[in-house]
Amino acid sequence: MPNPEELAVGIDLGTTFSAVAYLDDLGRPQTLMNAEGDKITPSVVLFEGNDVIVGKEAVKAMATDMEHIAECAKRELGYRMFHKVLGGRQFPPEALQSWILNKLRADAQQQIGPFQKVVITVPAYFDEVRRKATQDAGYIAGFEVMDIINEPTAAAVAFGFQQGFLQPGRQDDAEPRKILVYDLGGGTFDVTVMEIGGHDFVALATDGDVQLGGRDWDQRLVDFVAEEFIRKFGSDPREEPNTAGRLWRECEDAKRTLSARAKAGIACDYQGNAVRLEVTREMFQEMTQDLLDRTAFTTRQTLQAAGLEWSDLDRVLMVGGSTRMPAVGEMLTALSGQEPDRSVSPDEAVAHGAALHAGILLAQFHGRSPNFRIKNVNSHSLGVVATDSKTKRPRNAILVPRNTPLPVTAKRVFKTQKANQRSVLVQIVEGESASPDDCSQIGKCSIRDLPANLPAQTPIEVRFTYQENGRLTVQVKVQENELQHEITRENTLTQDQLDSWRQYVSGVAGGQ
Repeated sequence: MPNPEELAVGIDLGTTFSAVAYLDDLGRPQTLMNAEGDKITPSVVLFEGNDVIVGKEAVKAMATDMEHIAECAKRELGYRMFHKVLGGRQFPPEALQSWILNKLRADAQQQIGPFQKVVITVPAYFDEVRRKATQDAGYIAGFEVMDIINEPTAAAVAFGFQQGFLQPGRQDDAEPRKILVYDLGGGTFDVTVMEIGGHDFVALATDGDVQLGGRDWDQRLVDFVAEEFIRKFGSDPREEPNTAGRLWRECEDAKRTLSARAKAGIACDYQGNAVRLEVTREMFQEMTQDLLDRTAFTTRQTLQAAGLEWSDLDRVLMVGGSTRMPAVGEMLTALSGQEPDRSVSPDEAVAHGAALHAGILLAQFHGRSPNFRIKNVNSHSLGVVATDSKTKRPRNAILVPRNTPLPVTAKRVFKTQKANQRSVLVQIVEGESASPDDCSQIGKCSIRDLPANLPAQTPIEVRFTYQENGRLTVQVKVQENELQHEITRENTLTQDQLDSWRQYVSGVAGGQ
């Protein structure tokens, strides 16, 4: 068995499916099978007494035990608790995500032996709060999370590897390629414009929607069938959890059928009544056109933010399982004037890119030089809440505008309001709106124990360092003194809570 210190894996922690990859002896990314023999594991968690079951068996139970099932927990990262009570208790979304990671770890270790080091992928459009929650989920699952990497960036790295960009000894004088990565997954949508030149992967602009994905296409079919059922029988099959679970699976199945065939049948029975509807591909495309249009709008915006035209792009890369729907490829062809590139596996590319990134970090950890570099941009502007001198209202004072190359340090100087002031409170927000209420609250930074007897209007310098992975650190300086401070986050688990969940979910003691 290889030494665990020499092993690092990449995990695509998806809303609906997850995957794990590692680098083989030749440095090639390989997807690891789960215990059921599949390359992807459904991100579904079933609570059955004291047992927690993840994956395919949990999906099967959607028809009989829906009230004990958690799915799409990724969409609720950043909230204090998952919306549903499971087995009589509420769970933070991080814990639900960690059970999925724990299953992936147990299955992967059967093939490659024990490992701790991982890189986990996140949607490019995840804000800082959700990024931290993802890292916390990894910690609870017993991992050492070396880094998090944006999903479209990971897909671009996998593409670059496949195209031979990362071959040792490859010359760097080739013309840089500009690619647009369109990533439509089960629960999230991202689009990123990248330049691959030599061994550099440089993100130029990114945008997305963390509440848009294949699930929303499924939902349209569910609603279509339910409305027909109501019209015929006056009752709503969505109201009973197990019927709703069965209908959901039927509709997801029909969606997949419609990617291959021109029509699909959906059956629904509830309270002794039944309907069977035929849905054509045209009908399906019509009822979901607005969802597709939303992705097209975001794609155009991102290209514009990168300062490029469609003709500047060398490739339009499609990733994410939901890009299998024919309408997606047709829309991208119409927009870009070129046939989208489907050369990387929509299900595996993101995990492969994460594994390649993990390999780089491992090489650096052991003092070897990396064979490629990733340069990222932030997906949301970072600011602090300041008082507008004219209106006296709070406003978002942006320090780091979105699409700024990372890492970046920005500073802001605050002044004490009164003499001998002992503390200052800095509220940190992420978002584009001038109103802090419309932004995502990252947390507060309390600067306590200021030196005694400071005169009023003493400058206090607050420095934000936005790291490449979109995580934030804060330094505070008063009269040449670096002060202790930390970000207090509303919906984040404390270290003690994290340690206790880690022990509970993965059996690994905190701090290990």
